[in-house]
Amino acid sequence: MIKEEFNDIAPIEDDQFPEKMAALVKEPGFEHAVRWVLPDIDYDTFAAHFASIKGKEELQLKIMHPFLEMLVEKYTSGLTCEGIDNIADKTPRTFITNHRDIVLDSAFLNLCMIRAKYQTSEIAIGNNLLIYSWIEDLVRLNKSFIVRRGLKGTHEALEAAKHLSSYIHYCITEKRQSVWIAQREGRAKDSSDNTQESLIKMLDYAGEGTARERLEELKITPVSISYEFDPNDYLKAREFLLKEKDPEFHKSQRDDLLSMETGLLGQKGRVNFRIGNCINDQLRESAAIDANRTEVAQATCSIIDKEIHSGYHIFPVNYVAADHVSGKNEWKGYYTEAEANAANEYWKQQLEKLENYDSFSESDRQFMLEKMWVMYANPLRNKTTAEPV
Repeated sequence: MIKEEFNDIAPIEDDQFPEKMAALVKEPGFEHAVRWVLPDIDYDTFAAHFASIKGKEELQLKIMHPFLEMLVEKYTSGLTCEGIDNIADKTPRTFITNHRDIVLDSAFLNLCMIRAKYQTSEIAIGNNLLIYSWIEDLVRLNKSFIVRRGLKGTHEALEAAKHLSSYIHYCITEKRQSVWIAQREGRAKDSSDNTQESLIKMLDYAGEGTARERLEELKITPVSISYEFDPNDYLKAREFLLKEKDPEFHKSQRDDLLSMETGLLGQKGRVNFRIGNCINDQLRESAAIDANRTEVAQATCSIIDKEIHSGYHIFPVNYVAADHVSGKNEWKGYYTEAEANAANEYWKQQLEKLENYDSFSESDRQFMLEKMWVMYANPLRNKTTAEPV
C-alpha cells in the first residue's frame, strides 16, 4: 500500500483495480479510443478481458505488452535497446530521458524492461494531457503518477513540486520502484535536448543530506531515445511557423490529442534506446556538486545532457539534414545518394500532410522545411559536441 498522503497523484492501488476497470470499459470515450487504434477489435470481448485484469503488473504483461509489440511491428522498423546490462542489479532508479513522443518514450522503455524480464517503471505524466477523467484513470491504472502543472501562484506550484519530489523519493527508497521522467516539460520541438534546471531542483526538494546526497538517493540514470523518423515533425514545423507569425500562439488540447495520435500510429522507422550508467559517481567527482543548490542543479543537468547526447543512435536522415543545415557536404561519407533522395522525399511527403498545404506561400513552405532539417540535424550536432568524432 502507498502512503495515504500520495493518493492524489500515485498510481491506483490494486485493491481499487476491479472497480476502476469495470467503470473504465463502460466509458464511451475509452471505447472510441480503443476502436480508433484497433479498428478490427471485438470490443465486447476486449472489454470483458480488460475488466478481468486484477492489478497493474497483470495489466502491463497481459494487455500493454502485446499492444506495444503490435505498435512496434506495425509502426516501426524495429525497437532495440542497448545498455540493459547497466541496470542488471535491478536497483530502483530514476530514469531521465530526452522527450520525443508524448506516449511512447516511457511506454517503449517499459517494453524494453518487459523484454528483459525486469520490473517496469512508474511513469510521470503531466495533468495537462489528462483531458478527460477516464484518461487519468487509464494512466493511473497503468503505473503512472501525476505531475500537476499550470498551477496558480508561486506557493501552490512550490508545494506541488515538493509533494512530487517526496513521492519520487518514496518510490525509490521505500516502495522500491523505478520511475521514469522526461528531462524537460514538453518535448524539445527542435530535437535539441537539454535538461531543465527546474526538474533537478524539484528532485532535490525531498530526501536527506546535501543537494548532492538527495540527488544520489534517486540513482539518476540517463536514457537516450532515438527515433529514425518523428511522425510529428511536420506538425512541429507548422507550430514553429505559427509562432513565427504570432509569438503568442499556444497549442490547443486538440493539438495535443492529435500529437498523441500521430505519434502512436505514425511510422517511426528504427527506434533505439540506450540506457546509460547511474550518474552518482560523476556527481561525486563534479567540482560544483557541493556548492549552492543552483550550481548543483546546473552541474547535474550538464552531466545528464552529455550522457543523453553521447548515447544517440544516428541515422542517415540525420546526416543528410546536417548537410542541408550547414550547406556543406561534411557528412556525405555517412549516407548514400539513395538515402539522401529518400530523406528529401520523406520531408516533402510529411509537409504535404498539412491541412491546406497548397495555400502556404513558398517562403512559408521553405521555412517549415528548414525547421525539419534542424530537427533532424540537432541530435548529430549534440552527439558530436558531447563525443567529438
